[in-house]
Amino acid sequence: MQLDQSTETRINQWLNGNYDLDTKNQIRTLLENNENTELTDAFYKNLEFGTGGLRGIMGVGSNRMNKYTIGTATQGLSNYLLKKYPGQKISVAISHDSRNNSDYFAQITADVFSANGIEVHFFTALRPTPLLSFTIRELGCKSGVMLTASHNPKEYNGYKAYGEDGGQFTSPDDKLVMAEVAAIKSIDEVKFDRDEANIKFIGEEMDELYIHKITKLSVSQDAIKRQKDLKIVYSPIHGTGITLVPKALESFGFTNVSIVEEQSKPDGNFPTVVYPNPEEKEAMTLAMNKAKAIDADLVLATDPDADRVGIAVKNNKGEFILLNGNQTGSLLINYILTAWQEKGKLTGNEYVISTVVTTGLIEAICQKKGVEYFSTLTGFKWIGKLMTSLEGKKKFIAGGEESYGYLIGDLVRDKDAIISCAFIAEMTAFYADKGSSLYQAMINIYVEYGMYKEDLVSITKKGKSGAEEIKAMMNKFRDRTPLNLGGSKVIKLKDYELDKETDLISGQVKKLDFPKSDVLQFITEDGYVVSARPSGTEPKIKFYCSVQAPLNKAADFEATEAKLNNTIKNIMTDLQA
Repeated sequence: MQLDQSTETRINQWLNGNYDLDTKNQIRTLLENNENTELTDAFYKNLEFGTGGLRGIMGVGSNRMNKYTIGTATQGLSNYLLKKYPGQKISVAISHDSRNNSDYFAQITADVFSANGIEVHFFTALRPTPLLSFTIRELGCKSGVMLTASHNPKEYNGYKAYGEDGGQFTSPDDKLVMAEVAAIKSIDEVKFDRDEANIKFIGEEMDELYIHKITKLSVSQDAIKRQKDLKIVYSPIHGTGITLVPKALESFGFTNVSIVEEQSKPDGNFPTVVYPNPEEKEAMTLAMNKAKAIDADLVLATDPDADRVGIAVKNNKGEFILLNGNQTGSLLINYILTAWQEKGKLTGNEYVISTVVTTGLIEAICQKKGVEYFSTLTGFKWIGKLMTSLEGKKKFIAGGEESYGYLIGDLVRDKDAIISCAFIAEMTAFYADKGSSLYQAMINIYVEYGMYKEDLVSITKKGKSGAEEIKAMMNKFRDRTPLNLGGSKVIKLKDYELDKETDLISGQVKKLDFPKSDVLQFITEDGYVVSARPSGTEPKIKFYCSVQAPLNKAADFEATEAKLNNTIKNIMTDLQA
């Protein structure tokens, strides 16, 4: 592969610019060894500061996570803050997860903010993403940064930027920050000289305040008191959850929590897993093995920055099975609404939020229980934005998305695995107190509302060529809408990029009224919903399949599940035709 002109220009800028000698030597080595594919991926573009910040592979280059891309992002964010809040005292909060270089990148971020005259509240040790969001709100910060790549492989790191409400930036502020970052044309514009006078350290006092406030949200304390010795297995998968999940479970009243010791130590190499992602069965293996060994009632595992949680429960045969994000989210929201109902807490002013690619079961539950339901674009930042817009007007109960992220209460503006773990344990106690397992509770929901089955299929396309392939796939779906999916006629097309919904039977077109996003959604006459969406953080295109069928009695569960699994398989075959 030959280097193109723009790639060569960026390489020369780094070789001739104010970059450190080690960085330049690494580039020269790649040039001498004719590592043109690696050089192209590292320099063919600038690592894009997107709507959620930065995420990429660590290494030298304009398209990699390193001191200079982090510094440029922070300088751009500083410039935005100084323009948005002229004459005001500006403070930010910074935290980081357990990934390799996260602590170093956090220091670089603090250096640049402080050099720009911005006060920095800096966590002295690794902490979860939701605690950062909480801290921004508690301390009245104008912004915050979390150094994490969430559940990506160990080669990755990332930079999540937050606004003053504790949520990730959304329009128009995201575009303004992106423009400020893009406007920086030279590394010489970045102020790297740390000003110690602007650095304030924070630690366990914020943990204690957060734990105190989330514990006050508990609904079923009586059930917990009776079921406090439930056997819970927890794994932080080498991440930040170890700092707060055990404390939260203890504060809620649970006394029998076993930690997966092999995964308890924060470690950016994630030595016991391929992907530190509780969505992956392999990442849950050690926790499930421990659960079997001690005959546990519940398995919980969080990703490295502790915003996502995966769970395993016992089925009717006593075998541990993993629940997917839609199942856990539906169970959680059904539990919370039921518990609020039983306590007489529902006033008619409450609401729940999920996203357009999350199961329709959540909306069905809300409708039956008379609780207002909202749907947003994919990504928890949209849930957070809606929460902020409704603050003081309506009461947020809970929200969630299919990618294992949930939130109960309005203390933060991002998905929160700490509070989710506590409430999943509380939910388990609630149903155990009624003589039911979580698995039985899930089947009962399906009998009441119909069985919903979802699956996510991701296709990875790496590098420049991969990005072009993904774009071509989306163009193909726009040009040729599938006629049938899984044996069901496609009757509606929603195009969130073009902001329109087309009735394929009548030809009627109406406005969707969502922010623009590259998402296509096919809806069939049997209520199947299939969404195609390029990932905003990974080199993937994702297909979300949601199918449904009535479940007349609990005994039909396995047969109905098998039928729906086959339907999803047929849908994916149809999409690839």
